[in-house]
Amino acid sequence: MAFATARSLALKGADGHVIDVQVDVSPGVVGTTLVGRVDKSLSEARDRVRMAINNDCGRWPATKRVTVLLSPADLPKGGTHYDLAIAVAVMAADKKHDELAPEHLEGWAFVGELSVSGGLRPVPGVLPMVIAAAAHGITRVFVPEPQAAEAGLVPGMTVFGVRSLSQVVAVLCDVEVPEAPPVVAPSASPLTSWRGADRLDDVDLGDLDGLDDVRYAVEVAAAGAHPLMLVGPRGTGKTSIAERIPTILPDLTIEQSLEVTALHSVAGTLPEGAGLLRRPPWFAPHHSASAASVLGGGTGRVRPGQVSLAHHGVLFLDEFPHFRSDVIEAMRQPLESGEVTIARGEESATYPARSLVVLAANPCPCGNFHGLTGGGCECSEVQRAHYQRKLSGPIVDRVDIWMQVRPHGPRSGRSFAPPPESSADVRARVESARLRQHRRYRDCPWLLNSAVPGPALAERWPLHPAAQRLVEAELAAGRLTRRGLTRVQRLAWTVADCADVDRPGEAEARVALVLRSPDPSRVLPAEVVRTVAS
Repeated sequence: MAFATARSLALKGADGHVIDVQVDVSPGVVGTTLVGRVDKSLSEARDRVRMAINNDCGRWPATKRVTVLLSPADLPKGGTHYDLAIAVAVMAADKKHDELAPEHLEGWAFVGELSVSGGLRPVPGVLPMVIAAAAHGITRVFVPEPQAAEAGLVPGMTVFGVRSLSQVVAVLCDVEVPEAPPVVAPSASPLTSWRGADRLDDVDLGDLDGLDDVRYAVEVAAAGAHPLMLVGPRGTGKTSIAERIPTILPDLTIEQSLEVTALHSVAGTLPEGAGLLRRPPWFAPHHSASAASVLGGGTGRVRPGQVSLAHHGVLFLDEFPHFRSDVIEAMRQPLESGEVTIARGEESATYPARSLVVLAANPCPCGNFHGLTGGGCECSEVQRAHYQRKLSGPIVDRVDIWMQVRPHGPRSGRSFAPPPESSADVRARVESARLRQHRRYRDCPWLLNSAVPGPALAERWPLHPAAQRLVEAELAAGRLTRRGLTRVQRLAWTVADCADVDRPGEAEARVALVLRSPDPSRVLPAEVVRTVAS
């Protein structure tokens, strides 16, 4: 009896798990058995691996019984990336392959799909797999050659990008590598400029005149990653404002870059040869998008949706009331917890989704100036009521900032005023506000105000007593829910951070209450707007 073990990786959501591919080759009824909760795509590996070995580097043990166990056996496994680990384990366990011994496989991880000819094909999710391998002490990994740069983003990992099974065997046995030497990726690659939405490089917040109150609300939302709703007639600039929000966000940290790039790797949207995602991502799905595309899911393997691909970036849902009802209701979870859990039968996956969610809506279905002077609404009362119902209830309570976007003339009468601030100027203040938050929460699992749990906020970072009395009065009057009270407290801290105030007082609480309220009659204090305008 001969036995060998190779190590591969399994993905559960965006988290990787080390899998021991254990192969036993022994006398008995001829056949190949795969066990360990494998799906159909993995069951087909027995044929792919057999043909790859026969055609590229030897002979399959056709007169023996081959048993392949993927351990731990209770973890569901699927995908074609186990092919390489199964192939080298079979060859090491088969005594006919004297040059490859079981001890040659120690300390390595194997990722890749095999073709009939023995070639290695790319697979999704290489980056999170290699991150998991490094976390378990594995320092060397084989991956398909096109994905060597992606795997090489993990610090301390030696990556061999190979083209075929025969190359892998040659490297393991320390003999001359056929065709060409494998690509050895660097153990730590520099950040690149890939951002996923290059068209945003051509826009700037300084392009927009007026809208000083909206600009302030956007700055506060960016500083604390607070969900934002923009409501206004068509043509007032809601989309123009939203698409400029990524330009005022700071660059991703190394940890954030690895996390976001890993999500794109799992989804299979990572461009070949791309490095780490340096800038916050931007996604704006159409209102006809399905729940699976926005939240995640799909048939077969559960994939992250756009709310997760926008993690640490911006998710813009324009014409929000026109989205499908299941999408609107499903947005509760990411707005509340910053993650999405998707269940499909026995399989479930949890993906992070702490993006800055920006929603936009018209005052009524026709998008005209209903309720404002200077325009007429063409909608009936029934149409308006049905439209407004989609902006009420649990979703409304999970949006931190509501801002009415009103029509503004050029320069708003300030012909002699300085030009509007550029995105770079605003981004500097956002970075300063976020730095204050990082210092305040340096010993906590969260980084920004929008993620602080209510009990921790009340116990460790309470508002000034006068400010607390003010927001509790709103609760007593029924204008705030308990959830809304916590969100106002978080928002008051962000307002204070933007103003470089050590602790939110009554003034910061009043600003937070105005930002939180969907009532168009409540406006920001004039001194706040004047500060932004200057």
